[in-house]
Amino acid sequence: MTVAKHSSRSIALFGATGTIGRATAQALVEAGHTVTCFVRPSSKTEGLPETARVQRCEIDALTPADLAGTDAVVSCIASRTGAPQDAWRVDHDAHVRLLALSEVAKVAQFVLLSAICVQKPKLAFQRAKLAFEAKLQASPISHSIVRPTAYFKSLSGQVERVRQGKPFLLFGDGTLTACKPISDRDLGRYMALCLTDPEKRNAILSIGGPGPAITPQEQGQMIFDALGQEAAFKRVPVALMDGIIGVLKAGGVISARLRDKAELAKIGRYYATESMLLWDGSRYDAEATPSFGEDTLFEHYRALIAGDVAADLGDHAVF
Repeated sequence: MTVAKHSSRSIALFGATGTIGRATAQALVEAGHTVTCFVRPSSKTEGLPETARVQRCEIDALTPADLAGTDAVVSCIASRTGAPQDAWRVDHDAHVRLLALSEVAKVAQFVLLSAICVQKPKLAFQRAKLAFEAKLQASPISHSIVRPTAYFKSLSGQVERVRQGKPFLLFGDGTLTACKPISDRDLGRYMALCLTDPEKRNAILSIGGPGPAITPQEQGQMIFDALGQEAAFKRVPVALMDGIIGVLKAGGVISARLRDKAELAKIGRYYATESMLLWDGSRYDAEATPSFGEDTLFEHYRALIAGDVAADLGDHAVF
């Protein structure tokens, strides 16, 4: 799949050093845009397109002058852990400041990378994202809010475990949830399309990758098939996670560290019990979840096992 080229625009990209940010930077350059990647002073910029300009600056130190002449802001920034303090500081507060600066600088368009899980908010980072989404929708700036399903990297945490001969862990019976995972490359191209497709303006855009929805059991089978191994699964009761969360919450009364651990455990439970598909108000609808792109999860697993791509799981790897 190639990215159609349109008239070149000046794009300010934030969150460019993450895996999705790098893919988005590449897609923007391929589409013919002039891209400035705003990164933290300490960020490593390997993997960014050579033609992209890099400006090192903390968002707190950003001024409207830094965005002067910018046609569109594209944000791929997100909290690293999802812990409450981090989530509100990054997913909400940093974006609120960025939006305010964009309005002063008269930026015409704002493309936001959000997440499909905000449809059923139970966690701090989801509420933080929704709170900013509301502010962006109320802004005079034209916007696109992209809510992708699961990422390939977040479904790759057990590849090495299985390679070592250990069973693939399933919560419940392995069919509690499903998703339509999307690759960084396809998601980056979709983000770039939001700049030029009128139908993606002033819209909330849930998006998944190609093919049917996949359950965790099917994900595990893909890994075994890619490795040429006989499938071996171990089922973990969801009640066990509830017990762990309860203990951590009790300890969190006196320990901030345990409070954060409890929130992280709640995030793990959420992904173990909620599908990353379009929610219609009463159920998750795989057929109604839009698909985009060409890359498949099985191809990713084969490339990962062959060493052709890096694991790069980060803080959001889930089973």
